[in-house]
Amino acid sequence: MAAQGNGLQTQIPKLLGRNYYHWHIQMRVLLESQDLWGIFETGCSDLLANATEAVTIEHRENQRRDKKALHILFQASSEPVFDRIATSSSSKDAWDILQKAYKWEQRVQRVKLQTLRCEFDIIRMTEKETIEEYFNKITTIVNKLQMNEEKIEEQKIIEKILRTLTRKFESVVVAIEESKDVTTMSTEELMGILQSHELRLKQYDAQPIDQAFQVQNLNSNSDLNRNRGFRNFRGRGRGKGRIFYSNREIKCYNCQKIGHISRLCAMKNNDEHRDNILMHENDEDNEENETMF
Repeated sequence: MAAQGNGLQTQIPKLLGRNYYHWHIQMRVLLESQDLWGIFETGCSDLLANATEAVTIEHRENQRRDKKALHILFQASSEPVFDRIATSSSSKDAWDILQKAYKWEQRVQRVKLQTLRCEFDIIRMTEKETIEEYFNKITTIVNKLQMNEEKIEEQKIIEKILRTLTRKFESVVVAIEESKDVTTMSTEELMGILQSHELRLKQYDAQPIDQAFQVQNLNSNSDLNRNRGFRNFRGRGRGKGRIFYSNREIKCYNCQKIGHISRLCAMKNNDEHRDNILMHENDEDNEENETMF
């Protein structure tokens, strides 16, 4: 824990080895807040023999700040990491040892840079990703490149994002390129514009689904009413809730005329009467034939 001037205690991040990238950023901010970062850059020079009293006082103050910074580094190191800097006499020496141990050598750094450059070149937004998720991926790669002393201009980042968005953002990309100055735009401004367009697209996608459910409910209700009316028409007896149709809506299936049903059709009754007479005559002929035999 590092004490601040206002009495608050600051949590010191622990260096475990693999987290050097994030630890390095947190430690630098912490040391700058304690006014100790200058010691890591310049170190504490030796005192000359013929130094004046003012120089001597300044040298003692620098030594005190150097030991304070070294103590913070000791607290911020895990046991395996502490073994590397246990014999360091100054904070600058301990910082340089950690930087060489975990910030890769020159050759390893070149390989790492090539890998990060390839990742930055081939990265593209997928259909399932949101604008925020894609910006986070871009930001992570850019921060790693800058950590390895690779400077990327913000204009290049914006052009990369506009070039690798999905097809549904094509209209807003054209509008940005025609109405905005990409050279003066920030990534935060671009992210806000794209997120607004993304939210509008989600609203448009949700409306057809609601309309489809409404149409389906209307169709199901109409089918239900049609079936219910048909059952009420075919049912017998008198009861509440039954639906009766007028004669203009009824069509006979026997004579194909409108105004009555097939059960009450006169042509059907005549046909049945004629069939009964023929059947009766046939029965009498059969009886006479049997008697003659």
